[in-house]
Amino acid sequence: MRFTACLAAVAIGALVAAAATAQEKIELKLSHYLPPVHGLHTDFMEPWSKDLEKCTNGKVTVRISPGTSSLGNAPNQLDQVQTGVVDIAFGLAGNPRGRLPRTGLIELPFLVETADVGSRTLWALYPKYLKDEYKGLKVLALMTHNGGLIHTRDKKVEKVEDLQGLRIRTPSPQVSGALAMLGATPVGMPPGQAYENLQKGVIDGAAFPWDPVKAFKLDEVTKYHTDARFYVASFWFAMNEKKYNSLPPDVRKCIDQISGDALIAKFQGWWDKWDKAGLEAAKARNSTIVVLTPAERERWKQSLGQAYNKQILEAEGAGVANAREIYLEMQKTAAGLAKK
Repeated sequence: MRFTACLAAVAIGALVAAAATAQEKIELKLSHYLPPVHGLHTDFMEPWSKDLEKCTNGKVTVRISPGTSSLGNAPNQLDQVQTGVVDIAFGLAGNPRGRLPRTGLIELPFLVETADVGSRTLWALYPKYLKDEYKGLKVLALMTHNGGLIHTRDKKVEKVEDLQGLRIRTPSPQVSGALAMLGATPVGMPPGQAYENLQKGVIDGAAFPWDPVKAFKLDEVTKYHTDARFYVASFWFAMNEKKYNSLPPDVRKCIDQISGDALIAKFQGWWDKWDKAGLEAAKARNSTIVVLTPAERERWKQSLGQAYNKQILEAEGAGVANAREIYLEMQKTAAGLAKK
């Protein structure tokens, strides 16, 4: 009977230990709006999730819901993570419109040309200037893409005048303002809707970097690509703050280790890879690629001379009292980073 009692005790102990181990397991829900074949999913979020699992010795797993899922609607990402529908999300700062106006100032024309400079500039300004608009969030990284292009269906854009009246998909209010000053008609829409609207002729073109030409198959519905590099779009990667604070200290430490500076250092290499795939897709279809001459780029800059003041005044009117100070600090920081 003693032997039987010992066996029972061992069995109970094993069950308790197993139950404790099961309780220690943590699953985090991560959502984004890109297709699961996109580099942001395959090169960024999947490896980041695996790094977190490895760092926590399997205590934490991450379930990713991409743009093809019920949690993948682009305008919903910010609300989903702030309300705790998901634990972590990746979103476009300009969608929904007007929610992150301080971050969006990085998108003013000709401010940055590379993902590295744009991302590091945002991260440098985050503690002092941008943090207040991410209430309820633990921001893990901020990002921009490389300088963007204008991709068009039927009309080649070689000079400012060629943009007159063209309906161009735009990622944000800042890029919309710039396009309007250049004579185009900006049309705001999530990235995933651009293909269908180009195909049907609802829009004449779209403002994107090279990357979506491959990722969203825009090479199938565009013939011309104007390498203007006069704007960037900005993005955020963040966690629900209450969820982050509820995690064990060792898990929070792992999240911190694989985010922030460590993550931002990878963005340039990733965007270069993704943009190269888009460029090669366009070349494979013998699309026409236009690179603005230095003289023409200067004309675009002159045409956008009023954009800075107009959009800063709009930001101030929308409640960003120090919008001009933020922009000047972005300008100073970006210029310093570009020289390195």
